Amino acid sequence: MTGPDTLKLAEDNWQTTMGAWFPGERVVLHGKDLFTELNELSWFKYLMFGITGKVFSNEEISLIEAIWTLTVSYPEPRLWNNRVASLTGTARSTGALATSAAIAASEASIYGNQINIIAIDFIKRAAIIDNAKGSLIDLVKAEMKKNRIVPGYGRPIVQNDERIQPLIDAANKLNLTGGAHFKTAQRVEKTLLESRYRMVMNASGLAAALMADIGISNRQYYYYTILAFSAGIIPCYIDAVKQKEGTFFPLKCDRLNYTGHKTRNW
Repeated sequence: MTGPDTLKLAEDNWQTTMGAWFPGERVVLHGKDLFTELNELSWFKYLMFGITGKVFSNEEISLIEAIWTLTVSYPEPRLWNNRVASLTGTARSTGALATSAAIAASEASIYGNQINIIAIDFIKRAAIIDNAKGSLIDLVKAEMKKNRIVPGYGRPIVQNDERIQPLIDAANKLNLTGGAHFKTAQRVEKTLLESRYRMVMNASGLAAALMADIGISNRQYYYYTILAFSAGIIPCYIDAVKQKEGTFFPLKCDRLNYTGHKTRNW
């Protein structure tokens, strides 16, 4: 059914299996009552249940939270998305606008959420090949030829990634480093280091492997990462609001490489 008939059917009628609020009675999410069946879930467990329909173990939730805390929650105003929040603060706009704008900027294709989706897709493909005793170097070469990157490996600023060991330590404490994707991620790194590419795994690749091992799909991983940067974004906004208005990294006009008209008549 298409056209007006589709709209007519949908008028005052939204079909959903996700959730609903029954005023004065109850709230339902994925078929479960919030007040009687989900009432003891932590906020993070509730978030992941909303995304996946699955109640994760305490260990899995601790790992999921650790990925956010240790890899993307940097209170560093020079980072591309945090800079948006700081600029918003120095312009004296609101925290909600700063946070939402910075989260939107977090969908960068080079090192934002887009690369996270590519990384989890890559490690799942790599694990299939690895488990079948296939050639990881052939996969790496094909990836480099097609995209000029190996998602989840390499870093543009420095070679090493300071987030790797703390995240591995956290996963080890939770006994969550025994999965096939984590092991494949390490073998891909070994393959890269022994090749001419000389790339090490970065936090995006490690996080993708760990999340794949607890059953997260590519699309669910994207939904999970939407708010991931917020714990670093909000402090940057708060810091900028406390500073003098308009003083966040100002530039002199003569520092700009302007090639337009020198003089304009208004």
